[in-house]
Amino acid sequence: MGATILPDLGTEILIPVCALIGIGFALVQWVIVSKVIVSTDKLSSSSGDGKNGSYAEALIEEEEGINDHSVVNKCAEIQNAISEGATSFLFTEYQYVGVFMVAFAILIFLFLGSVEGFSTKSQACTYDSSKMCKPALATAVFSTISFLLGGVTSVVSGFLGMKIATYANARTTLEARKGVGKAFIVAFRSGAVMGFLLAANGLLVLFIAINLFKLYYGDDWEGLFEAITGYGLGGSSMALFGRVGGGIYTKAADVGADLVGKVERNIPEDDPRNPAVIADNVGDNVGDIAGMGSDLFGSYAESSCAALVVASISSFGVNHELTAMLYPLLVSSVGILVCLLTTLFATDFFEVKAVKEIEPALKKQLVISTVLMTFGIALVSWIALPSTFTIFNFGIQKEVQSWQLFLCVGVGLWAGLIIGFVTEYYTSNAYSPVQDVADSCRTGAATNVIFGLALGYKSVIIPIFAIAVSIFVSFSFAAMYGIAVAALGMLSTIATGLAIDAYGPISDNAGGIAEMAGMSHRIRERTDALDAAGNTTAAIGKGFAIGSAALVSLALFGAFVSRAGISTVDVLTPKVFIGLLVGAMLPYWFSAMTMKSVGSAALKMVEEVRRQFNTIPGLMEGTAKPDYATCVKISTDASIKEMIPPGALVMLTPLIVGILFGVETLSGVLAGSLVSGVQIAISASNTGGAWDNAKKYIEAGASEHARTLGPKGSDPHKAAVIGDTVGDPLKDTSGPSLNILIKLMAVESLVFAPFFATHGGLLFKIF
Repeated sequence: MGATILPDLGTEILIPVCALIGIGFALVQWVIVSKVIVSTDKLSSSSGDGKNGSYAEALIEEEEGINDHSVVNKCAEIQNAISEGATSFLFTEYQYVGVFMVAFAILIFLFLGSVEGFSTKSQACTYDSSKMCKPALATAVFSTISFLLGGVTSVVSGFLGMKIATYANARTTLEARKGVGKAFIVAFRSGAVMGFLLAANGLLVLFIAINLFKLYYGDDWEGLFEAITGYGLGGSSMALFGRVGGGIYTKAADVGADLVGKVERNIPEDDPRNPAVIADNVGDNVGDIAGMGSDLFGSYAESSCAALVVASISSFGVNHELTAMLYPLLVSSVGILVCLLTTLFATDFFEVKAVKEIEPALKKQLVISTVLMTFGIALVSWIALPSTFTIFNFGIQKEVQSWQLFLCVGVGLWAGLIIGFVTEYYTSNAYSPVQDVADSCRTGAATNVIFGLALGYKSVIIPIFAIAVSIFVSFSFAAMYGIAVAALGMLSTIATGLAIDAYGPISDNAGGIAEMAGMSHRIRERTDALDAAGNTTAAIGKGFAIGSAALVSLALFGAFVSRAGISTVDVLTPKVFIGLLVGAMLPYWFSAMTMKSVGSAALKMVEEVRRQFNTIPGLMEGTAKPDYATCVKISTDASIKEMIPPGALVMLTPLIVGILFGVETLSGVLAGSLVSGVQIAISASNTGGAWDNAKKYIEAGASEHARTLGPKGSDPHKAAVIGDTVGDPLKDTSGPSLNILIKLMAVESLVFAPFFATHGGLLFKIF
């Protein structure tokens, strides 16, 4: 087997140091962003100081006739309204989610504690009955603690991301007056703050939890890492409610604002006369920032937990090889350093000077991070793994070499890049698929919808092949552990992925603030260019999230099958086949619930916006202010109410199936939901992204072809707006939430596997 080059002490130092470097780098980026002033009080005190030119320079307006102080005041006022709306919504959401967390934590304790009748005596180990392990009651207690820990970390990640985004949006708007390059850097640095904070916090909390749990478990690593799986369950549970609740909020406001404002009243997007405009901008932060942050944190936590569970019953765990055991955390640690270096390419080494350079600069981030990470993985595999070792593979130990595990992580990493670029090809208006969708608007909304749906279905093909190749290669080399580390490979550049993902909503908000503050057309063009690139990067982020979810849920599925004592999953047996059918149906049921929720909430929003336009004198003329607060309240109330049924469907299904039908039927449900959920998630996200960018392609009028379809307000443009409105709940609510569905059901099944294996299948026992 052989020893590792990196000693255990080195591992114990390296992981927290990398996490702290990530947090430190995020704080440095935040300090730099904060130097852009959004207060005329600070402006007047600093502008008198000739040495402090950088502060005053932020307020140079290129267009004449606009007073600097009034513009800055207006931007600050709008930013505060967006921040207060987002904070208010998240606090309301977290109150409901907090009640759920406590109730579900009690359920975990009761179910897992009852496996051995709440006994405090040591029990025979699951995979080696000749050894004694800690009692089931300990697993119940520590699984509950790690569930709460994961949930709190997920909530904090989402909340911090939202605060950073709302802090940066007006600053991006103000910097756009100096040029598109300055605005790009502020938006990107702000995204990096979120990316590095989330990646580093997730790693640090998991590392600390493992070390604290080890004080009790000692040499019982099987029990220790089984208890740690609660961390992934907590993370994904919060992500589900964050994604669904935030998605319903943002799309209710967006659809309401677009249908009445742009289609019926023919006013620009983000026009301050539109009553739903503040709610729309709040929605970008609670859905695309807080929701996405919690989502990718959940993916990271689950892939780490899946890898650790399998490793704990392999030679790493049996022989107590700490460095090799923590290989997944070391990969993530090196990922933070690689992403830090990659970020400098966008912010310090190269400068964006023109609109056409924005998207290539973001794409280079993906390529550079992937190339550098390949070398990083090779280094970690060389110093942290024995030359040969064994991996648990459904009851037997499979011999693996270190270079094979390197290939497993590498294939996941590069599959992520392929999925990212395919997503970009199908959602960016720089390529023919989106341009064809835009062209179809000539003949109305119906053909636009047809072309968009076809594009979404077609965009599934290459990502599925990439995921399939990843699964085949990684399973062939290292069984289910190989698949888990392949998922980690895809998520190893999570800090960069989140930075370019958060960049999108920040740029979108910046454009909205520019419009509402009455800034010049030139500034709005710059923020629109930033936003168009952001739409594509947001789609790439969703592609990464969905691809990694497929690998993560498969790895968790393998761990569940092993833990539940199932030797083979035979699809020809009725128990398993009915599970497959039901599992494949669940993503459709879930999508129906979330889309109808958006529709119901949007209906109330449309009625309220129409009411205000019809009853407030002078609103269309711009002499009266709309009632923004009522629209914010409609979105908040609707999203809180509507997020509960889809969340209950996902959380209760594994419990009901496991208790009533047993582990074999549940294994069928997990496989079915994975297979159908991935396809629907990719097609929904890409369809919505393509419709959105087809609309922006017409609005920008950057090419001769685009100008023949425009300008804003033309019939093709109105058809594109309708397509975008239909696509909104697909790309921002149903699609991204589906990847949480498949991960969450798998990790929940793994956590409750001891209970299902002991007490499950009541119906089959009765009959």
